[in-house]
Amino acid sequence: MSIEKVRNSVLMAKIIGKSERRKAQACQRMVHVNVHCNLFHRVSFIGRFFHFIWDRILLCSLGTPSPPPYLRLPLHDHPPPATVHGGSMHGHPTTSCDTDSDLVNLKISLLGDCHIGKTSFVIKYVGDEQEKRSLQMNGLNLMDKTLFVQGARISFSIWDVAGDTGSQCQIPMACKDAVAILVMFDLTSRCTLNSVFGWYSEARKWNQTAIPILIGTKFDDFVRLPPDLQWTIVTQARAYAKAMKASLFFSSATHNINVNKIFKFIMAKLFNLPWTVERNLTVGEPIIDF
Repeated sequence: MSIEKVRNSVLMAKIIGKSERRKAQACQRMVHVNVHCNLFHRVSFIGRFFHFIWDRILLCSLGTPSPPPYLRLPLHDHPPPATVHGGSMHGHPTTSCDTDSDLVNLKISLLGDCHIGKTSFVIKYVGDEQEKRSLQMNGLNLMDKTLFVQGARISFSIWDVAGDTGSQCQIPMACKDAVAILVMFDLTSRCTLNSVFGWYSEARKWNQTAIPILIGTKFDDFVRLPPDLQWTIVTQARAYAKAMKASLFFSSATHNINVNKIFKFIMAKLFNLPWTVERNLTVGEPIIDF
């Protein structure tokens, strides 16, 4: 091999070696860049996570805003005003284009012993679809129903407190800011009737202004009782309602007896709407006493 060829071979080897070293350095730089990128994304994710947690803490510490006033409904040229009576609430249904500017929030509290039909009563009013969207907490069940009346949307937020002793700690939260407190009992169970005044007294510790309503449930079973026992229960329930300064309704979720009327009665009391339902004190019929 000539000297010229040897020089060329050596020169070529040097060139190839430099090229390989440059490729290796480039690969190392890419690895460093990837490592820095991965670290950046991880740090960024952790930062966003802690920022989200911090926002939640601030939101909880600030509390929820007070509901808008409900003692006066806005007036509009249309739709036509609703009328409260023994049947349904007349008016146009709400649509997706409605805004929250005309939304009136009303909080309702339900109290009473276990297994008296409180939850069935609420489900009958709000419907099965709304019941599926209910919020269940320990000892507390929240359901909503929105209707349209007098040019405003009325949103009932119903707080159903479980009747066991462990759920009584939920009474302050359920009763605070409520516009009506429904104290309920089973018409076929005298012991649940005897406990209503205890529920009422506990509720009044946290809310002095809510409309009190005493409700007897399971009227469809009540009418099967002997007439003299029915008369005794009616007399005792009316005496308790008078002591509580509450209106009295007998109801049945199974047959939808007086369920809707009770909420119409609340609307009429709050907004001074026409109320055409008359008192019914006949033993053996659904009692309405106000």
